[in-house]
Amino acid sequence: GVLGGEISLGVLIAFIAYIHMLFRPIFDFSERYNILQSAMASSERIFLLFEEDDKIHSPKCPKYPGKIEGRVEFKNVSFEYKRDEKVIDNVSFVVAPNESVAFVGATGAGKTTLINLLLRFYDPTEGEILIDGINIKEMDLKVLRNYFGLVLQDVFMFAGDIKYNIILNNEIEDNKMIEYSKYVNAHNFISKLKKKYDNVVSEGGSNLSTGQRQLIAFARALAKEPRILILDEATSSIDSETEYLIQDAIRKIMKGRSSIAIAHR
Repeated sequence: GVLGGEISLGVLIAFIAYIHMLFRPIFDFSERYNILQSAMASSERIFLLFEEDDKIHSPKCPKYPGKIEGRVEFKNVSFEYKRDEKVIDNVSFVVAPNESVAFVGATGAGKTTLINLLLRFYDPTEGEILIDGINIKEMDLKVLRNYFGLVLQDVFMFAGDIKYNIILNNEIEDNKMIEYSKYVNAHNFISKLKKKYDNVVSEGGSNLSTGQRQLIAFARALAKEPRILILDEATSSIDSETEYLIQDAIRKIMKGRSSIAIAHR
């Protein structure tokens, strides 16, 4: 040992430094492997999407539920992107009106696929999906998707002003937009900008922080006045400065509506 004179202090320090140098690349590799795994799963689905014919259409005589209560039901749903490779196998669950549920799992477990099926980007291979007791295949596509408010992990910001990025194609008055922004804690930072809601946002939102983009996304979701809310990893990659504001916004927008949260672990 060092005290016995068998190893000098300098050799010991060098040994510890080399061990640190050895483990750092191993840690970096494992971190990049997770990113690569996620990218491969995503790219495979993108290529499959390009190869798909447009098979999703509105029915000729769609059914309209009337006032949406927000009950979501999956009945024995299975789905496969590739033949004989099921991503979801015989899944059944119910989200009651005003109930909040979360799906947690590793990348590739099928969580985001559930959302894609619910929004009818794909149809189940087997089983059926119901909203307030009506099969979503029997609903008009545009009407169906308007029932949902969606907040993703990566918020896309369009080139334009903040007002446009909140309202998009929803017909709401400015005072309503400001009300929603206040509700989700976005108004405070927007009001401090030089041109406030007319402040220009660069494409991708590079002139806003991650937290600010997320707060705008919550206001955008509320502008649709959705009955069902979907949060896909909406709390990840946020700066600590706005973390409390975002958590508070999530609690508020989930109140009084059915909510489905996706978390990747």
